[in-house]
Amino acid sequence: MIFVITGPSGCGKSTMVRMIQEKIDNVRFSVSHTTREKRESEEEGKDYYYVSKPEFEQMIKEEKLAEWVFLHDNYYGTSKKEINEEGTRGDLLLDIDVYGAQQIKPRLEKALFIFILPPLFKDLKTRLEERGQVSVDTINKRLEVARREILAYPQFDYIVINDSLDRAVQELEAIILSERCRLDSRKKEIEPILQSFLGEE
Repeated sequence: MIFVITGPSGCGKSTMVRMIQEKIDNVRFSVSHTTREKRESEEEGKDYYYVSKPEFEQMIKEEKLAEWVFLHDNYYGTSKKEINEEGTRGDLLLDIDVYGAQQIKPRLEKALFIFILPPLFKDLKTRLEERGQVSVDTINKRLEVARREILAYPQFDYIVINDSLDRAVQELEAIILSERCRLDSRKKEIEPILQSFLGEE
């Protein structure tokens, strides 16, 4: 199963995805490509694949990306290779921006789309300011983008409000686990159980 997790910059989706990976077995994080600078706390191949703008533009030209966006002066995108490996190592979590999620939605009919909302605009502003890694001008640009992005929430399957990180992660965990219990998801597990009943005399 593919879970697409999105929301405005600063809503906490990346933190939530990391916490989910620690709580749930058999989930894999889809590592996106980006042209932005690597932050001190980040690792190549774990948080992002960091590439140059010419390299990213070549990936676009060669149609190697399932979705991509030019946002906050940098490219971000998910390679088709990451998507195609879904199912080989458990469920796949995509942590992508709102526009990227809108791009990829028609192509992933069986995926589940989850929108993370900050509780209030002022809370999002505070979170972006507390990061301390970008300028005031960049923060203001991200807040303006966020004003537009939150209007897309009706397009998604689930809404998680991140007013309490622990509760928001608990809700996200519940969504993933409940989807694993759907009939379509459990068919392979059910078959041997049925055979054990129907095959016994």
